Amino acid sequence: MRELAIGIDGGGSSCRAAVADRRGNVLGRGKAGPANILSDLDGSLRNIVESAREALRDAGLPAETISKVSAVVGVAGANVGDYAARIGRALPFADSHVVTDALIALQGALGDSDGVIGAFGTGSVYKARRDGKLRGIGGWGFIVGDQASGARLGRDLLEKSLLAYDKVRPSSPLTAKLMAEYGGDPERVVEFAHASKPKDFAGYAPLVFDYAAQGDEIAVGIIKNAALAIGENLDALLWPKCPAICLLGGLARPYEPWLAGRHKALLTEPKGDVLQGAIDLAVKFLQGDRRVRHDG
Repeated sequence: MRELAIGIDGGGSSCRAAVADRRGNVLGRGKAGPANILSDLDGSLRNIVESAREALRDAGLPAETISKVSAVVGVAGANVGDYAARIGRALPFADSHVVTDALIALQGALGDSDGVIGAFGTGSVYKARRDGKLRGIGGWGFIVGDQASGARLGRDLLEKSLLAYDKVRPSSPLTAKLMAEYGGDPERVVEFAHASKPKDFAGYAPLVFDYAAQGDEIAVGIIKNAALAIGENLDALLWPKCPAICLLGGLARPYEPWLAGRHKALLTEPKGDVLQGAIDLAVKFLQGDRRVRHDG
């Protein structure tokens, strides 16, 4: 009988892991690089495994323990094609369960309770549980979706800065700062965009929020559009008498002031973070609870 479980939060900026016993007591934690399976599957696999190895080292456990544990890996893109299956086959754990980042976010925030979550970091995704039934929205990546993600905020800033450079749209202190970073050369901006991964775009998200707080017109417009997208997604998942909305991820707090009043009224502090959700699900699997297989 297996006695250890590993929960892994494979984020677009970093991959976090924790090893726990059958009671859910965390014994060790680890961290590695990003795990964006849609843009870099091989790199994501390396970082997932390395974060798990680091957690085992932190717990004082031998390296070979990795082949004896039950693991839940939550990653963006697990809902696309056969990516989840490909990762699952390549992982070294005794028992691997690859689920969406939305599912571990929901579990971390609400436990087994009903409600709606939105998670905002390098990517963005939404999930609801109502009477035990799950429904998710988003997680399609910032090129065609993830409108409130850090990566999308960065992409939008680059786009608007180039439009300002071409004098198609107004400039602002924010777009001027962005262009100055690239020596005023739009070609360098384009080169960055073509060579970069989502986490690189997301690196500009704090700058957009900072300038929005100062009233910068371009920054305010970017954040307002993202907040509108958040509202639309939440409305698509909410139902009458929904008990709670939880926001998670590094951009959750910065977005709160920009939300509509009807959503602010339902905001509830999450019980735990995304990694805690992965740990909880991993322990459930270890204990034989297979109901969490259904990542709807």
